[in-house]
Amino acid sequence: MSSANAPAQETRLPVLDRGQRVRLGDQLYGQIFDQIASGRLNVGDKLPSEHEICEQFGVSRPVVREALLRLRADGLVSAYQGLGTFVSHQPAPRLKTLGDVQNVGAYLRAQEVRVALEGDAARLAALRRTDEQLKKIADAAAAFAEGLANGSAAGPGRVSAEADLAFHASIAEASGNDFYLAVLETIHESIQGFMRLSLNLTRTGSRQRAERVVDEHAAILGAIREQDGERARVAMQFHLGQARHRLVDREKD
Repeated sequence: MSSANAPAQETRLPVLDRGQRVRLGDQLYGQIFDQIASGRLNVGDKLPSEHEICEQFGVSRPVVREALLRLRADGLVSAYQGLGTFVSHQPAPRLKTLGDVQNVGAYLRAQEVRVALEGDAARLAALRRTDEQLKKIADAAAAFAEGLANGSAAGPGRVSAEADLAFHASIAEASGNDFYLAVLETIHESIQGFMRLSLNLTRTGSRQRAERVVDEHAAILGAIREQDGERARVAMQFHLGQARHRLVDREKD
């Protein structure tokens, strides 16, 4: 934990826009995330106090606490009683250049829903899928893997968020319960946003990073093919959890 904390004036953040559709807690999360991703707040730096953040943004303590709690849950900051809250991890520096970082708070909340929802959808898909549905899942996994593999020797290819979404949607469809797809549709925008950021990091990252994503898809597909519901659930939840970690922690790059 560094003692060279950033001066208060350097960590002042823009005023939140109450006219935006994005909730204040997500906006505040995004602003602090942006400071960490850009390096204006580095590992070991101390965040302003709750009271100071309230004054800077003109928001209530519950809004500040929501944002800080979620930053802690995502492993970006750590709180120490009597000392304050400090940056503990940073995303890959290039995340800042990819755009759409301000909405990352909403994207990560959607990811929390996906872990529970898609984990169970994968379990049911393993138990209920038809041969035709299995082929659709396998084809989607292959198309995604091919998109990543078709890059240059220096890095992965130009796979799209739609290709990733097709894999996940085909599993939800194979669950035999239309409500899984319906719920995913309600958070479609946030899911696509998360996938765009995550895949942009994968495209510009190491070949090993891309291979890990493909391997995780293969593990899900294998469990569904073998009709092992519990293994499919665990494999899906592991994949979504790793995707979250790869977004917020440069050590997972």
